[in-house]
Amino acid sequence: MMINKVNFFLVFKMKKKVIIIGALGYDFHVFNTVFRDNEEYDVIAFTIAGEQNVGTTDEAERKFPAVLAGKLYPNGIPMVSEDLLEEYIKKYEVDEVVFAYSDVSHEEVMHKASRALAAGANYRLISGRFTQLKANKPVVAICAVRTGCGKSQVSRATYRYLKSKGYKVVAIREPMPYGDLVQQNVMRFEKYEDLDKYDCTIEEREEYEPYIRQGLVIYSGVDYEKIIREAEKEADVIIFDGGNNEISFYITDLLFIVTDPLRPGHEVKYHPGEVNAKYADIFVINKMNSAKTEDVKIVEKNLNELNPKAIKIYTNSVVKAEDPLKLKGKKVVVVEDGPTLTHGGMSIGAAYVAAKNAEAKIVDPRKFLVGSMKDVFEDFPQITHIVPAMGYTDQQIEDLEKTLNNVKADIILNGSPIDLTKLINANKPIIKVSYDIESIRSPTIEEVLDDFINNYLTK
Repeated sequence: MMINKVNFFLVFKMKKKVIIIGALGYDFHVFNTVFRDNEEYDVIAFTIAGEQNVGTTDEAERKFPAVLAGKLYPNGIPMVSEDLLEEYIKKYEVDEVVFAYSDVSHEEVMHKASRALAAGANYRLISGRFTQLKANKPVVAICAVRTGCGKSQVSRATYRYLKSKGYKVVAIREPMPYGDLVQQNVMRFEKYEDLDKYDCTIEEREEYEPYIRQGLVIYSGVDYEKIIREAEKEADVIIFDGGNNEISFYITDLLFIVTDPLRPGHEVKYHPGEVNAKYADIFVINKMNSAKTEDVKIVEKNLNELNPKAIKIYTNSVVKAEDPLKLKGKKVVVVEDGPTLTHGGMSIGAAYVAAKNAEAKIVDPRKFLVGSMKDVFEDFPQITHIVPAMGYTDQQIEDLEKTLNNVKADIILNGSPIDLTKLINANKPIIKVSYDIESIRSPTIEEVLDDFINNYLTK
């Protein structure tokens, strides 16, 4: 059979039409590292996954800005709900759907694959080999097998220890940028005013405030090539604090992967957490002070099968209330970090533990919910006696404020990393709960970092 050479050439040279399904974070990084200015592809749209706390409660059209999208997209790239995936595949005859977000069960990843395949598109996952950038300074990355394992505790402990040794340290965080993407392309946080400068949502504040509170510098944004080049100017060493259970955006010189024995088995059931487990240099088995022995054994067995060469560190997640004596016998409404409770699947957090330790009475908030807070409890039924700190819009912050004020309690017990007093006018005292990490036996985080210093930082 003869093949028309002209037609063959045209087909061969035809661009592949692509949809990137994401959650306003890793999807942008995949675009920047694999697809931007790549003549082989035509990115038709980003889709946004509502279950990932992206705060897209409105139906307003969004676009990835032309100024960030590169020379091939002078009009920018549409950003639409993932609900429209099949419609867009068929309408634009899409060739390939690229999955590009984190903390999704293996089963759910393949449900999305089935949607793409049935609609007529191929389905693709992209390895870190093609997305990880090379830094010009040593990189310590802290990632995890699930969101809510305690990554940021390990990150801040790492930052503090390296700083105590006299090194200039800068952290880079991978969150979801929700505001003006051009303004948020490269962000640097050192003081509280920087949070207002970039118009940060509550979820974004939860990532940055703990660093600011400890006098540490942290970068974030959209373009992680530009971010690392800025961070390198003021650092001897870079800490990458990954979002959810995301793969490191940078080639690592030391990689901690944090695991959670309160959710045994999740280390082999979620994407890309299992990938991280296979990448790990060091496993941090956190929350030992709250975990059951049999659950720790399940985690250890799975980690040994996934990556037997990785070192294991065992840590406690230490919870402290600012004034625990004021809590005993008091009625409290408990507030926790939003993503940990929602797509993280947890039903309790640090403030809940602190309330129990202090013998406080936890008030069920469900009959006091206002507006969008009702939707959150309906969407995530594992949340019962705890209020997640939701605040992607001014209206949602107002709903959070009204809910907390409505609850018939003596105290708001705040386990969210943010200072709620800066965002809401509460009609009752707010007591802050903090949590940090401590190694309970050798090897410790500090001992591992001493080896890293000797290998990478000692002149």
